[in-house]
Amino acid sequence: MRVGGPERVLTDDEVTSFVVEQLGALDADGCSVCVLVPDATRTCPLPLLIRAVHRALHGRVSRLTILVALGTHRPMTTPELDAHLGTPLPGTEVINHEWWKPSTFANLGTIPGARIEELSEGRMSGDVEVLLNRAVLDHDIALVVGPVLPHEVVGMSGGNKYFFPGVGGQTIIDVSHWLGALITSAEIIGTTGLTPVRALINDGAALIPAEKYALSVVTAPGGGLHSVSFGDCLTSWASAAEVSAATHVTYLDTPVRRVLSLIPTMYDEIWTGAKGFYKVEPIVADGGEVILYAPHIREIATSHPQIHEIGYHCRDYFVKQWDTFKHVHWGVLAHSTHLRGAGTYDPVTREEHLRVQVTLATAIPSAVCRAANLGYRDPATIDIAAFTADPDTLVVPDAGEVLFRLR
Repeated sequence: MRVGGPERVLTDDEVTSFVVEQLGALDADGCSVCVLVPDATRTCPLPLLIRAVHRALHGRVSRLTILVALGTHRPMTTPELDAHLGTPLPGTEVINHEWWKPSTFANLGTIPGARIEELSEGRMSGDVEVLLNRAVLDHDIALVVGPVLPHEVVGMSGGNKYFFPGVGGQTIIDVSHWLGALITSAEIIGTTGLTPVRALINDGAALIPAEKYALSVVTAPGGGLHSVSFGDCLTSWASAAEVSAATHVTYLDTPVRRVLSLIPTMYDEIWTGAKGFYKVEPIVADGGEVILYAPHIREIATSHPQIHEIGYHCRDYFVKQWDTFKHVHWGVLAHSTHLRGAGTYDPVTREEHLRVQVTLATAIPSAVCRAANLGYRDPATIDIAAFTADPDTLVVPDAGEVLFRLR
């Protein structure tokens, strides 16, 4: 079921009524419910949605838990959670996904190596252990609540992605992200169909014993919603992905020489702020440049120090030196390739040629940027008005969620 579409923006009353109606019809009386939500790195009117979920379920269910699907992002503090979710929610427990604690995971089994080889079209093999946050297994119903957007690893975010990598273990995170990197972000991003990575996380989600549902939303400029879809995690996601493809993709007729991506403050490190590159890489001409303008960002990756050891490189830099890099978490390798985009590497000459230059205009020091194989520019030298007037530059406000493509 879906309310809304790409051509309109829903009122708060329409959103609330739809959520209450759909969850009211759910056979949840006496059941325990785990609600999976995004962290603050996604644009979403979460307080509105959570109030509606709470209104529909509180007093009917035996237990209501909100689990923040961090993936491997930093945990949210109590004040941050209060602001993120809005008004107090009586009878509701709110917890972070503590991905750094092995004791928080349960083993659901494995995805066989033959299946991995099939899904990856021969790119990868080996059994994949499927670990999941125990909180999901401790509840009768798992309800995903979050936005669907173009995504560099899976094609379109949302749905079962809230389980893996949202509250999943390291192995399936690493395999899914490296598979996406091997296919390349440029090929997979914005794909609404069943990509190999989404097929992999769907296989993982099929091992979850809880009933699984999703309220999949598509955001609109100004903080509203174009649509809300409800159903199982597959159909709800597909419905929202259809709307997102019509609202979160902008097409250009010709490539541009330079993009100035204005990174919003919801991204507080390059690990997430790099989305301002992923979403614009397809429209940048060969030899062009993407400048990530984020004076507020002071760190490359607080939770992933390995990125400082390897820096940022194209996919083939790692593939053609696999014995050197295979010990690094593959999710870190994937992030590295996503921010450098397309390129080549010659293992004989040890020369790497990158299609696009990536420049950080942040509070990260020049030496740190260059050590990570990224360009540096003093953010104080960025004149947004001047860049906007430059015919060779596209300035992208609030970069990171809208995908730009060539027709």
